[in-house]
Amino acid sequence: MIWWAVAALSAFFIKGLCGFANTLIFTTILSFNSSNLSITPVELLLGFPTNLIIAWRERRSINWRICIPLTVLMLAGNLPGIFLLKNTDSRIVKVFFGTVIVLIGAEMLLREYRPGKTRGSKAVLVLIGVMSGILSGMYGIGAMLAAYVGRVTKDSHSFKANMCAIFLVENIFRLTMYLATGIITLEAAIRAAWLFPVMLLGLWGGIVSGNLLDERLVKKLVILMLILSGTALVLTNLVTV
Repeated sequence: MIWWAVAALSAFFIKGLCGFANTLIFTTILSFNSSNLSITPVELLLGFPTNLIIAWRERRSINWRICIPLTVLMLAGNLPGIFLLKNTDSRIVKVFFGTVIVLIGAEMLLREYRPGKTRGSKAVLVLIGVMSGILSGMYGIGAMLAAYVGRVTKDSHSFKANMCAIFLVENIFRLTMYLATGIITLEAAIRAAWLFPVMLLGLWGGIVSGNLLDERLVKKLVILMLILSGTALVLTNLVTV
């Protein structure tokens, strides 16, 4: 149980700081000793209230023109993702997605040295939205979504607001589906309840740290977490492929 506490504290500190990457950190720490089917429902039960807290705190920065289409596409991708989580060994898919995430993160880092905000292509929106839904349905991972939202938002407050608003709706849908398919068990609920205070402590620490740091530094930390999370996704699954 101690490793679960370490994973929760680390993951939700980063969630409070950057607005995402909590799932990959949580999963990476625990994946060598536990299956995704055991990890994902616990992380969802812990992650849902964090999305609610951050979305409410940053509600003035929510852009519904970004959130609504991405939410619809995420939900469309969730269904096949949940099916894959329940019925397949999908490590190769993780390696593929992880590689794409690293490449997108590297491209975002290069764009940090160019002025102006990137306009979102509709084709890219659809592709990333559906792929994000599949990846989220399988593991709750939002790095693909973060890559797109990071390109079309102006600052870290807007980034966190829109990310967490999208994931708040997606979490409700996934909670319903996980309960209906038996992925959330009594054991997972009890474990999440034990970890809840640890999650709150990590989240508070991340939010406070984010408020103290320079805005540009926080944005670069977000991009760095994107690249590191994609790399972790690839490496942890190459070991077992």
